[in-house]
Formats: sequence, structure tokens, C-alpha cells
Amino acid sequence: MNSNAFRLPARRLAATTAATVLVAGPAVLAGTGTAHATGDQGRAGAVVLRTALDVSLLNKTVNVPLAVTLNEVQAPANAEKTALTAQLDGVEGGKPFSVLRADVAQAKATVNKTKAEGYTNLAHAKIHVPGLPLLSLIEVEQVTSKAVCEAGRKPVAESNVLGAVTVLGKKITLSAGGTTEVKVPGVGEVRLDLSKTETTSRTAAASALELKVSVNPLKLNVAEVEGTVTLAGATCEAPPAGAKTDPTPAATPTSPAEKPAAEKPDVKPQGGTGENLAETGGSSATPYIAGGAIVLLGGGAAAVALARRARRA
Repeated sequence: MNSNAFRLPARRLAATTAATVLVAGPAVLAGTGTAHATGDQGRAGAVVLRTALDVSLLNKTVNVPLAVTLNEVQAPANAEKTALTAQLDGVEGGKPFSVLRADVAQAKATVNKTKAEGYTNLAHAKIHVPGLPLLSLIEVEQVTSKAVCEAGRKPVAESNVLGAVTVLGKKITLSAGGTTEVKVPGVGEVRLDLSKTETTSRTAAASALELKVSVNPLKLNVAEVEGTVTLAGATCEAPPAGAKTDPTPAATPTSPAEKPAAEKPDVKPQGGTGENLAETGGSSATPYIAGGAIVLLGGGAAAVALARRARRA
């Protein structure tokens, strides 16, 4: 009776424990070894040419935007197109005109786990704007830009202008520390910034040449062209210095029911409560019953001895 009464709760406890382990198991496994990266991934970009020009028409009161780019890429990518044409309504009879022609016009951007890099190279290039079909806005022999961002290191931005530079038909010498201005009567003016670079703790940007353009050709229905032209631009953002991981949650049970059944002993010392002695067929009253039996056996033995003595007498 006692054995069945105490064994049933023990079996229920084991079943409950097993169910708890099965339910909690997937959650624990999902958290084990899971890494959560912090910070953005690395980025890189490159562009050979970008224009942001407003073209005013002579016989109209509207401006026609000329916003074109050549070989603009985002990592991982590269491009090597060497010619760019554009077409604006009301300009040059609506015919396409050449914005850039070059022997080499390369843009490349790469990113991996530790480094992001943008690179551009432009060689033997001529750039035109509307209204000046025969006169180049600028001619360059070679310009390059590079932006390198490595994880945990200071980003690097650099650009180079190699060889001669001609602006509106004039060969010029660029100023390394400031702005160079070129003015041509009856045509307009151009301001050039050489090798502009910028870096932060994780980013870098470089452009070989930036031109601020203001020309008034008064030809081919164009009254004025204003805006900016950027040559050989490169940018990057470093990958995070290191990925951080969340600590693996410890599988600490919050109640006795969450412990595996094998961890609970079936038999406790006699000094304990004795709840699990039912597994061996005993109970907490067993010592007293055994003592009473010994006393009864002793008393019976004494009675038998007396009876035998009485008979002999």
C-alpha cells in the first residue's frame, strides 16, 4: 500500500521533468552559440564623373537640369565605360551631345569582412557642357582617387592629378592648397578645387577635381550653364572592428521540476524525511514496527521458557 502511494508521485515527477526538458530544449539550443554583430557593414563607392548643372535656355524662362553620372558603382562592382552622351530638350536642336570622352574611365568598389575600398581612374579625358561643342570645359591627362577603410584602423583618402590640365582652352597650373580660377571673356569662368579629401573615424572620401561652373556661351539656344562637376570620386566606410556576441544563457533551473529526473536520488538517508523509501518497500514507521516485533518476540520466548520450567517442576 505504502509502496504504491509513494511511487506514483515519483513517476509523475519524472514525466513532468522529461516534458519540461523537451519543451525547454529547443529554446536553449537556439540561444547556444548565436552571435549578434553590432554596427553597420562596410561600404564602398566610386564614380568617374558626376554633374549637377542647370542649363538656362535663351528663348525660355525655364532651366533644364543636366544631372548625369558615369561609372558610378557601389561595392562589390566595377565599370569601365569610357564615353557618356546626353540629350536635353531645346538644347542644340535636341541632338545628343558628348559630355565625356576618355581613353580610360574606371571605377571599382570592393568590400570584405575587414576592408572597404573605392577607386577611380580617368585618363586622357575631355568634358563638354551644352553650348560649347568645340571647346572643352576641362581636359585632363590623368586623375585618380582612392578611399580605403580598414576595420580598426584610421581611414585613408587620397587623390592625384597627373599631367597637364586645360580649362576652357587654357592650360593651367593647379594650386595644391586652394582654389584655382579660370576666366575667359565671352565664355565664362570655372573655379577648381584640387584633391579634396575627408576622413572620420570610420569613413573616407576623395575627389580628384571639383569644378564650379558658370559659363554663358550664348550659342545653340543656351544662355547660361551653372553648377558643379566632380571628377574621380571615391568613398568608403569601414566594417565594424569586431563582432560582439551575446553570452550563452545558462540553463539554470528555477524550480525542482526543471531538474532532470536522474539527478534526484531514489533513496534518502535515514536522517531525512524518507519520502522516497517507498521505492524499496519501506516507510517512516518501519523502525518502530521492527522494534515492536523484537519486543514481542522477546516476550514470547520468555513465556515459553517459564512454561517449560513449570512442567519440569
